[in-house]
Amino acid sequence: MDDLFGSLSDDNVRRIRRQNSRKISVIIGAAAATECLPLYSFDDRGGRVENITDWAVEQFRKNYRAIGSKTERQITKEAIFHYVYSVLHNPVYREKYAINLKREVPRIPFYKDFWQWAEWGKELMDLHVGYESVTPAKLKRSDLPDEKARKAGLPPKCILKADKDGGRIIVDSETTLTGIPSEAWDYKLGNRSALEWILDQYKEKKPKDPTIREKFNTYRFADYKEKMIDLLMRVTTVSVRTVAIIDSMRKSVH
Repeated sequence: MDDLFGSLSDDNVRRIRRQNSRKISVIIGAAAATECLPLYSFDDRGGRVENITDWAVEQFRKNYRAIGSKTERQITKEAIFHYVYSVLHNPVYREKYAINLKREVPRIPFYKDFWQWAEWGKELMDLHVGYESVTPAKLKRSDLPDEKARKAGLPPKCILKADKDGGRIIVDSETTLTGIPSEAWDYKLGNRSALEWILDQYKEKKPKDPTIREKFNTYRFADYKEKMIDLLMRVTTVSVRTVAIIDSMRKSVH
């Protein structure tokens, strides 16, 4: 992978991490300890540096010329970036090399149809980077007033509970979302589905430190409820489409 993305020296990794605040595409895992492999980074003078090497481009072009690829499209660094992104999502690859992936930098295979994998990678990247702009899934929302809370002048009680078997999310004591496709729960970030990850991020959590709890614990779910519901609907779309692409990958290598 060093030959593909250039050197992963400490200096380069630090430079890449410094530039994460800029608007660049990255491949990054859900865990805290991870390598960041951008399509490009920046040098100390602000100049853009392409991280996929010319050597890597030549290896890809040689390989697909050798197997008699019928396409006349020229393999580019961006196409290789998309290709690698899709390979790293391939469940067959991840299962076969699970042990290796835990202890060394991934080795990227040459699959027969380069452009199919590159297109899958581009679609996945568009979904994962642009998740806030995808079309929201048409989930059914039901709202039943929590009379007890209203009489007390309180917001509905925050629940944020996923019911996978029932295809629903109980948002709070008033609102429930239903009609969530079963496959939406299969797209995971780490060991949880993307939908469950969102629920966890929006929960009200009481700080243990009494001073922090008294002076700085200002988060209230009710202030973000509508934003979170919109996000859940969009991530449902992302999850279903991602699972469909990954299923196509699995079928293509069997």
